[in-house]
Parts: sequence; structure tokens; C-alpha cells
Amino acid sequence: MNDIAPYLNDVLIHLVMITVFSLIIGLSQKHLRDNDKDEYVFGTDRTFTFIGIMGFVLFILDRDSKLFFMTGAIILSLFLGIHYYHKWGKHNKPGLTSVMVALLTYFQAAVLITQPIYVYLTYIVIILIFSELKEKLTSVSQKFDKTEFITVAKFILIAGIILPLLPDKPIVSYLTITPYKIWLAVVVISSISYVSYLLRKFVFKNAGLLLVGILGGLYSSTATTVVLSRKSKSMPEQSNEITAGILLAQSMMYVRIIILVYIFNKTLAQLMVPYLLILAVIAAASGILLYYLKGSHKQGDAAEVKENKNPLEFNVALLFTGLYILFTFVNHFAIKTWGTDGLHILALIVGVADIDPFLLNMFQGKYEIALSAIASSSLLAIVSNNFLKMFYAISLFAKKQTRWLIVGFLAIIVVNILFVIIV
Repeated sequence: MNDIAPYLNDVLIHLVMITVFSLIIGLSQKHLRDNDKDEYVFGTDRTFTFIGIMGFVLFILDRDSKLFFMTGAIILSLFLGIHYYHKWGKHNKPGLTSVMVALLTYFQAAVLITQPIYVYLTYIVIILIFSELKEKLTSVSQKFDKTEFITVAKFILIAGIILPLLPDKPIVSYLTITPYKIWLAVVVISSISYVSYLLRKFVFKNAGLLLVGILGGLYSSTATTVVLSRKSKSMPEQSNEITAGILLAQSMMYVRIIILVYIFNKTLAQLMVPYLLILAVIAAASGILLYYLKGSHKQGDAAEVKENKNPLEFNVALLFTGLYILFTFVNHFAIKTWGTDGLHILALIVGVADIDPFLLNMFQGKYEIALSAIASSSLLAIVSNNFLKMFYAISLFAKKQTRWLIVGFLAIIVVNILFVIIV
């Protein structure tokens, strides 16, 4: 008797869990039926409870062949098929959700007994969440157009198919960079931009100016600076809020760089992250302070401010790849020919363009220079890029409204230059 006590304990615990969670699923279905006033939803709370118990009993009676369990699944499927035929054919109610939930309730015994407990609990959570999300999922689906599904396919292609197939061997003998590392950089940059894009389009569709700056800064601080600066001409009364949004975009640029350096070079991250965090805080504090001291606290027409251009375009990925490969060779020969000084000059030059390929190349590459030189060159490229964005902002911003914009940018740039010297 003592030998079978642990087994009996497990069976009892599993039976209680199956009963409780089957009842919860049944109550959830009853709640949905009451809300929708659909009299043709399959079963009651007790029905789902009995289905779960039946699946459990049939599974443990024949654990080896699973013949009883599969026979029960077939019989249940036949009953569910008759119900669905009656619901759709006789009453024109084609919904299949309750039928699928009934089958999932039956199969939970197999998941509980054969898989770790966290897998089973995740299984239950997924059933409950998606059962309750009918209206929200319908609302979200209405926001999607056909291009969004193509975008998802593109992301799966570049991250899940192309990346694993690429070789992780150096392109040339004197460089450590590989096709895998190059495309990994593309995937990481695209992922950050894509998350920002999804948040702006679906979660914060009518966000205010500050949130536009934050989310846009994750996507592209340069593009956000240009878009918001142009908007200031049609919204002069909210120029301070727009300025705050631009400064917050610069803060998120530093956050974005922190993520990148931590992913690709943890040793370099230990050196650079404290400086980048301070710069992010300074930029964010400047924007928030300006907002509360000078802003009118009105929400701008963010729907017109946002750029919903999708970041997962193959021409963009190919351009990034080309620039990344170019900087791999340029960085190598600049260091070989002119040393650290040559790399610093190159960093100042590339700052007037897209700095992501340069920075990621610095983070991933293994160059024969000190880690501090890589950090200072990366910070110099950011300084140069900030000067470019300040020039864009001043040129495009509403006239006589640029004082606080210049003050905010100069505060960030001066501290950034100080860190270049210190590091």
C-alpha cells in the first residue's frame, strides 16, 4: 500500500486540478453565452467539468496505448459535430469557439500528466484569455490591413528563416565579422523598430506629443525630430510640448543604444552604459522639465504627427547590410592606417548619416584598440548625430520658438562631449 501511496496522491491532485480548471473554463463559457445571449453555445459549466473529468479518467485507465482516451475523443468529436451541424445548418450560427474549447478541455488531462505543471497552467491561461478576448481581437483585426500580415511574414523570414541559415564564419581572414553577425544586427534593429511601430499604430494610436517622442525615439530619433519640428509650424501654441517630445526622443535614442550594446558586447556595455544612462536621464529630464514649466499641457494632434511607415522593408534591410559591411572594412583600415585618431575622425563623419550600422559594427567587431577607444568613438558618433538633429530641428521648427530647443540639445551635447573626454 505504501508503494502506491505517491501514485494515488498524484492521481488525486491531478483529478482535483482537472475538476477545478474544467469548471472554471465552463463558467467562462457560460459567462460568454450570457453576454452574447447566444442560446446555441455548447454545454454548461457542469458539461465542461464532466468533459474534463472524462478525459482524465480515460487517459489514466490506459496510459500505454491511449486507446480509451482516443476513443473518447472520437465520440466527443462526433457529439460536437452534431451540435455544430445543428447550430450552423439549422440556425445559421457558424461560431466554432465553444466546440474547440470543449475539445481543449477534454485534452487537458494529457497535457497535465505528460508535461511540466507550468506548461499545463500556461495551457489553461491561454484557453481562458482567448475565450474572453473575442471583442478585443475583433477590434484589433479591424485595425490590420493586408500589409500587416505581409509584415509579420517578413519578420518571420528575416529572423526565423534567413538568420539560422547564414554561416557564422568570417568573410575575410583579417576580420572577425560573419554573415550571421551582420544579419543578426539587422534582426535586432528591425525588432526594436517594429515593436515601436506596433505600439504607435495599435496601442497608442491617439498618443499625445510626449508619447510620440518616446515611441518615435525608439524607432528613429532623427525621423521623429524632423516630423515634430515640421509640426510646430501648424501648432505654434504647443511648441514647448513639441520641444519636450523631441528631447524625449533623444533620451530614447540612448535607451536604444543601451539595448544594442548590452546585446552585442556586454564587456563594452559595462564601460558605456553608465554614461549612456546619464545622457538618457538628462535628455528626458530636460524634456519633462520643459513640459511642466513651459507647456500648456494640451494633447497635440498626434494622429497626424506619427509616421506609420513600416520598418520591415527589405530595401531598408539591404541598405543597412551594405552600410554595415562598408563600415566593417572602413573601420578596419582607418584603425590600421591612422589608429584611434582615424577612428575618431571617422566617427564624426558618420554621425551626419545613420549611425546604427557604425555603432553595431563597433559593438560586434574585435579591433586591435582599447575598449575605451571604441567607447569614445561611439560617443563621438552620437555627438555628431545630435548636432545634425539640432540643425534639422532649428531649420524646420517654427521661427522664434527655438530657444528652449537649442538649450536642451546643447545640454545633451556638452555632457556627451565631456564623457568622450572622460572615457
